[in-house]
Amino acid sequence: MKLVQTSYDSKDVTFLLKDITGLVTPLPTEEREKLNQSGVHYSEMLPLEYEPTQKYMEIYQEALDTLSYKTANATAILSDLLYEKYGEKLVLVSLARAGTPIGILIKRFIKYKYNVEIPHYSISIIRGKGIDKNAVRYIVEKHGAYGIQFIDGWIGKGAINKVLKEACDELKTDGKYSQLDDSLAVLSDPAFVTEYCGTHEDFLIPSACLNSTVSGLVSRTFHREDIIKENDFHGAIYYGEMKEKDKSIEFIEKVESYFDKIDYNYFEKVDISKFGGRHGIDEVRQISKDFGIKDINKVKPGVGETTRVLLRRVPYKVLVRSLNDLGKFPHIKRLCEEKNIEILEYPMEMYEVCGIIKDLASDL
Repeated sequence: MKLVQTSYDSKDVTFLLKDITGLVTPLPTEEREKLNQSGVHYSEMLPLEYEPTQKYMEIYQEALDTLSYKTANATAILSDLLYEKYGEKLVLVSLARAGTPIGILIKRFIKYKYNVEIPHYSISIIRGKGIDKNAVRYIVEKHGAYGIQFIDGWIGKGAINKVLKEACDELKTDGKYSQLDDSLAVLSDPAFVTEYCGTHEDFLIPSACLNSTVSGLVSRTFHREDIIKENDFHGAIYYGEMKEKDKSIEFIEKVESYFDKIDYNYFEKVDISKFGGRHGIDEVRQISKDFGIKDINKVKPGVGETTRVLLRRVPYKVLVRSLNDLGKFPHIKRLCEEKNIEILEYPMEMYEVCGIIKDLASDL
């Protein structure tokens, strides 16, 4: 099985993804959305990559310049938590693809601060299909189950956390996986569902602004039985034709440049008690109710998930906590303008923004 190519250095990450380049034709967003809403699983298709306009790339560059220090502080806080947890036994397993650049940052920070090389892999997890068990098996056979830490960029409402827990529970019925930890570590957790995060603030990680061009030119992950056989890793394609637009290493190095300026008091401590025991999913349920949305999966809270909706799905509306704060997210404003998407003010407590996917069922 040939592994997918990537623009990242092999010292930074090993992608355990089957190369399916040329085997799957990417589909336009609206066509893919209609198929998805008619019952075709999203992982059985690949989207055409959004081609950023020059104006949007200028906004991305501004986000990179202004938010990389914040990203570095979140990276440092999370890296220390994980190193304190496992020490040199730590094995980083990023969830492709948003988790991959974060895993690289953690690996580099631990090398910078502790002078220790931590193994780092990137594997697939798919809502509705689970984690790539062949990839987990490969890692466990090489390193053992103890020390494996799953990594993602951020948490929206916590759906992937649930998929991860279910997958780990199933794997742990086999004794060699008994020490597998189902916790998910992220830079940003506004849903308050994990203890391993850089911050609970809903902030923009610059890598969320782009797709493959900030993720090693690798597509989102794919699983369809005619292409992914029983013993294969989940699949992905390499966008070699986008090499000239690749920002993957630039993002890593920009954040890394702040490693010697870390402020461990950068983020304000949040008193979770003020939410009365509620979590992000409760706020999502309220949004679903207020907007008459039957499928909760069409509600994508948080700046990272909202960005994904605007880049990869067919958006219906975007909610913001305050229209006065929209200036903090110029990339969202720009994408909404490009796609003619309405932005509404909505009183969210945990999230700054929320994207809602358009229901295309009536168009089928």
